[in-house]
Amino acid sequence: MKKTAVAAFIFLGVVWGSNFIFVKWAAQLISPLQITLLRVLFGFLPVLAYAVSTKALKRSHWRHAHHFLAMSLLATAVYYFAFAKGTALLDTGIAGMLGGAIPLFTFLCAWLFLRSEQINTVKTLGIALGFAGILIVARPWSSQGVISPAGICYMIFGALSVGGSFVYAKRFLSPLGLPAAALTTYQIGSALFLLLLVTPLDGIEVVFLNPRAGVGLVVGLGLLGTGAAYLAYYYIVEAFGALTASAVTYIPPVVALLIGAAIGEPITTGSWIAAGLILAGVALVQIHAQIRKPRDVGSAGVVDVVRPRGG
Repeated sequence: MKKTAVAAFIFLGVVWGSNFIFVKWAAQLISPLQITLLRVLFGFLPVLAYAVSTKALKRSHWRHAHHFLAMSLLATAVYYFAFAKGTALLDTGIAGMLGGAIPLFTFLCAWLFLRSEQINTVKTLGIALGFAGILIVARPWSSQGVISPAGICYMIFGALSVGGSFVYAKRFLSPLGLPAAALTTYQIGSALFLLLLVTPLDGIEVVFLNPRAGVGLVVGLGLLGTGAAYLAYYYIVEAFGALTASAVTYIPPVVALLIGAAIGEPITTGSWIAAGLILAGVALVQIHAQIRKPRDVGSAGVVDVVRPRGG
């Protein structure tokens, strides 16, 4: 079991770090909203299949449908759309670095809205380091306009959205004690329904005429980056515990930077410094919080279960 969990750990880091290049390829052909719809559609299929096979879905769960709807917006539809929009405007490596800052925004949301989350010197230092890294990425002092401010804002908005989802899950979903497979299925399924209502479908088929973009979107972003990634994450939590599972947060930004370098993006020393600061900030906030207040695996709280989920 442990060897399989290690393989799942590596799989998650690589897949989540690769998500950004898949978005870049698809964004050349279809809109970010269409990318989000197709990602959720193909990510929903393996999650639904697993939930059905394990008999995790119950009709009685649907009395909590309003909570599933809220989570579908915060943790799926808005989050994925904002990251797709931001990634389309930024280099792959930059988007990956900003995606790695999700735990920072998760803690900020928890501190603002959950009385149980307290700030201290270590966490303050972590937040400061993380935002210093984001500042280096954004480079607002640059007069060359190389970095898209809109792209940065979309990535931050997406991180805030998913950060807020952990707070919502902590307050309203964790006490219900529902199976993780069921919650994930309801969340992604509700997001799919909402996206079908608002997404223009004109021209969406163009992405399938390009093998690279089509396979990247369907397999990379959907089946693997969303569906299989959810299942792999929960498997790692069960095998190693939430503290170890949260360490996967540190892999995707590095993978995204390496991919960016491989495709010729300008990866500077400053980029690596920024990534290091963001990840150091995440480590201080994340590890200190989990050591101080260990939780059981079943909780969906913001401290004990951190799901970066890539771009």
